[in-house]
Amino acid sequence: MAEPAMSVTPYWELTFDADGDVDRAERDRLLAQVAERRVRDLVVFAHGWNSDRTGATRLYSHFFAPFPELTPGARTGYVGVIWPSMRFSDEPIPNFPRALAAEPPRRPALDKDTRHALLESFPGRAPIVEQIGRLLEQQPGDEAELAEFGRLVRLLVEVVAPGPQALFAADTVAEGVPQDEPVMFTRPAAEVCAEFAGALAGAEGFSLPNPWDGAHELLRQAAYYAMKRRAGTVGERGLGRVVGELAAAVPGVRVHLVGHSFGGRLVSFALRGLPEGVRTVASVTLLQGAFSHYAFASRLPYDPRAGGVLQGQQHRVDGPVVCCHSRHDTALGTFYPLASRMAGDAQGAVEESGVGQLLGVKWGAMGYDGVQAVPGTRAMPLAEALSGPLPASGCVNVDAAAVVCHGGPPAGAHGDILHPELARVVVAAGRIARPAA
Repeated sequence: MAEPAMSVTPYWELTFDADGDVDRAERDRLLAQVAERRVRDLVVFAHGWNSDRTGATRLYSHFFAPFPELTPGARTGYVGVIWPSMRFSDEPIPNFPRALAAEPPRRPALDKDTRHALLESFPGRAPIVEQIGRLLEQQPGDEAELAEFGRLVRLLVEVVAPGPQALFAADTVAEGVPQDEPVMFTRPAAEVCAEFAGALAGAEGFSLPNPWDGAHELLRQAAYYAMKRRAGTVGERGLGRVVGELAAAVPGVRVHLVGHSFGGRLVSFALRGLPEGVRTVASVTLLQGAFSHYAFASRLPYDPRAGGVLQGQQHRVDGPVVCCHSRHDTALGTFYPLASRMAGDAQGAVEESGVGQLLGVKWGAMGYDGVQAVPGTRAMPLAEALSGPLPASGCVNVDAAAVVCHGGPPAGAHGDILHPELARVVVAAGRIARPAA
């Protein structure tokens, strides 16, 4: 039965923990009821940074609302993925009107909502969170205090040497070995904070960078690294397995994976977790995907010995992988390259081309400029994607800047995804509107 606030029915939720383990009662209910209701097309949406079920469910309700009108007569069901992520209070919430969102305090203080989100996302680390909050509030002028801040942030997110979990945070691999390591924690914290502060000053129009603004950004990016790793884990070990179980229980069902921000990474890693031979996934739609634009590449332009961590996984989809991107997404256009470089490149602190172009080609994000270095990828503006049939397979880049264009600094339009046009892209990618056979 649909939740009271849900715009569509039938609707189910799947809850995963940080290790990718699913709530078994929810999974069993989904498997049974998809068969009972003879669902043919199942749209599965994974959120990005949300700290609670209520916010994620509201997002799903808003996004799914146009589907019944877009798919008349189709036997469609809907799933909302709930996974343990977090959100900083000054980041956009896709489903909250701006008037309802409280104005965040001026950085670098750790506001109560972000403090609560950190405690929820990193249980058992309350003393560390309190020390981090105290340093951000006091802003001591000693570089040693910035170094201590960096040490505490590292402890908070448990950055460890490469191991089984490292692959879930990596964007690229060479001979099966993850290339991305969080060197932002091995460089002097004062240098890292100064670089982040400079990026913020440029993005928000400040004239004098504050290193403690950079410290606040270091905390955000450390949490980003942890959530990036978690999204991959939940996708491969959690959602991918459930889709495999669904394929066995309901052989005729067609699954359409949709992900926003890190949810795009999650649903993409789910492809890697599919059991051998499963062809149940009929489409994938990535909305402002917060992961490398080289993720699906077999060879990297800057290193032919290496490839993307999801190389070739698009071939596991019995339909297209559609990547909606927008140049108005400041979170992915400026801070994603900076954070990604700091997470995996030990070279100089600031490139000669300036912060705004920080290795944009090497460290670009899916949601900013689309899938890169995958032969045969089609590219089109949103209007073209909506006016004719999308390619039936392969990677497709859809420039959604015409609608994904609202939002202020620092994230820009990263959360601006609640548009009926994007729902239409999902329907077109999955060919959901065609009459059931």
